[in-house]
Amino acid sequence: MKKLFLMVLVSCMALFANAETRKVSSPDGKLVVTLNADGGKLTYEASYDGKVLVTKSALGLKTDMGDYTQGLKLLNAAEGKKQEQYTMRNSKASVVDVNMNTIKMTFSISGCKRIMTMEMCVGNNDIAYRYSFDSSNDGSKDEPRRVTVLEEASAFNFPDYTTTFLCPQIDGNNKGWMGTKPSYEEEYKPDAPMAVKSQFGLGYTFPCLFRVGNDGWVLVSETGTGSSYCGCHLSDYSKANGYTIAFPDKSENHGIGSTTPAFSLPGATPWRTITLGSTLKPVVETTIPFDVVEEQYKAHANMKPGRYVWSWLIWQDNSANYDDQVLFINTAAAMGFEYCLVDALWDEQIGRERMAELSRYAQSKGVSLMLWYNSNGAANNAPQGPRNCMSSSIAREKEMAWMESIGIKGIKVDFFGGDKQQTIQQYEDILSDANRHGIQVLFHGCTLPRGWEKMYPNYVASEAVLASENVYFGEYHAKKEGFELTMHPFSRNVVGSMDWGGTMMNRWLNKEDQPGKRHRRYTSDTFEMAAAIVNQTSIQCIDMQPSNLESLQQFELDLLKNMPTTWAETKFVDGYPTKYAVLARKSTAGNWFVAGLNGEETARTLTLNVPMLAGKTVTYYTDEALKKGQQFLNPVKSTAKVDNKGNVKVTIQGMGGIILTDL
Repeated sequence: MKKLFLMVLVSCMALFANAETRKVSSPDGKLVVTLNADGGKLTYEASYDGKVLVTKSALGLKTDMGDYTQGLKLLNAAEGKKQEQYTMRNSKASVVDVNMNTIKMTFSISGCKRIMTMEMCVGNNDIAYRYSFDSSNDGSKDEPRRVTVLEEASAFNFPDYTTTFLCPQIDGNNKGWMGTKPSYEEEYKPDAPMAVKSQFGLGYTFPCLFRVGNDGWVLVSETGTGSSYCGCHLSDYSKANGYTIAFPDKSENHGIGSTTPAFSLPGATPWRTITLGSTLKPVVETTIPFDVVEEQYKAHANMKPGRYVWSWLIWQDNSANYDDQVLFINTAAAMGFEYCLVDALWDEQIGRERMAELSRYAQSKGVSLMLWYNSNGAANNAPQGPRNCMSSSIAREKEMAWMESIGIKGIKVDFFGGDKQQTIQQYEDILSDANRHGIQVLFHGCTLPRGWEKMYPNYVASEAVLASENVYFGEYHAKKEGFELTMHPFSRNVVGSMDWGGTMMNRWLNKEDQPGKRHRRYTSDTFEMAAAIVNQTSIQCIDMQPSNLESLQQFELDLLKNMPTTWAETKFVDGYPTKYAVLARKSTAGNWFVAGLNGEETARTLTLNVPMLAGKTVTYYTDEALKKGQQFLNPVKSTAKVDNKGNVKVTIQGMGGIILTDL
């Protein structure tokens, strides 16, 4: 009898212990999230295909209303579904079907009337969660109607054998060009242990990629960040807590603005996103940055995708003059490209009156101009102009009305000050103001986009990456171009459009494209053309120089003239971060492009499975093996037969590329 009593007691204790535990599974049942609210603290863990990829990790917020990381009382846990379809013109897929299981857990704490809700969505390979506060109002004068978030407990913990692919967060203490850091332009370290401290002691920029041994891959990021929050990143790793959400450093934006976000109630934080899988396929193909956010306004005009030329990348500051821009407009027209970007100093070296004339000339050639601007105000010390045109609503309205009057279709705004809420508001204000005048927006020297392609329909892309200008600036980065461009398909470009800044067709990085004046390009022509497919953005820089019209082979010119920039589908084919990457994209016109990049110096032979091309004879662009005495790989065009199972054997030369297409 005593033994039976003990068994019943243990059973009752087990039931009590699990009374506040909830499991949320993906629609296919492979991804399981276990939420536990016992002891007044909320935690979660996630397993995929029976393997734990995210170990026990904390949830919750500390606010000026109260501490929602402990003493939580679970009031309700409501399960549901999120099923919808949406369309996009400027991301990796044009039509997306969302199918997720959801849970909303509501909590109260002692001493505060506001209820916190932790909302979580679980898809077949994705988790997204955020916190919100209710809109109840009992009429009392002391009820909070706004909140400052002092700290997020939100954590991401992994098994001890996990390795990382991370980019360190840097502070804003006058580092970089004229104090324009942070701008998400630091170097990745591949396959690093978690315990290694970040380079600058401030953690890591989103997105963050983790390899959980042979069990799988995890990508952590955030989405839905607008003017009511700051941009966040991950802290350094600690054994006790894993990685946690970190707010901007006080030095960002030259010390101006708060490091903690605040918003009106009712309101919500951005979404924390986790993509998991046994391979890299779900990481590359995820649409979670857009699945859980909403459009903030309608496009005022038709936002046209396309290609642009850009004199500055090779010809630099002096090229912002009328005559040189005519040469590049003519190059764009000869290639059938839609845009020409006129970079910094045009206000001094061309002037506004002649810019109107230049815009009319471009339009006569079927080309539209995009103009560079300094974000400025108090954000940076960069001297390049136009300055102080984007830092206040009055100045922006005047400038954008002028641009609309002369037919300018896009702007590139550069040199932002970090991730504080004040700076995020500037991004949103620029986008909203530009939309009223039918102007598309690119950002450089900037933060990561966080669902902005869907939120703001005139948003194009952000740099937020150690980009092509660094290939020009120094031989070190020219040699690392392959490393960088085989990292971003698995991380940076996964979560948002990336303006890398140029498919460079000059072999020598000087105006004359001749040896002796500057260092060379270390990638092949085919690598560069394939990069225009691997790097996703709806307005792609094809950095054609006027001389390239004569120096390139005709089949290269033909391919670049027909290079798509909008995609109906994206598929992962093969790859490993910083070593090689092969992606398949279906253009919105219906043609498939399989593009591969080799980031290493040794040739790599692969058997690719590309079922979308099964049984077809396709056009095949590749590189000949380097012969004795040659400095550059020679591109070649041929055909390849894909067998009925969708398999095809290819060789990607060191720092070379491949393209297979049914175009």
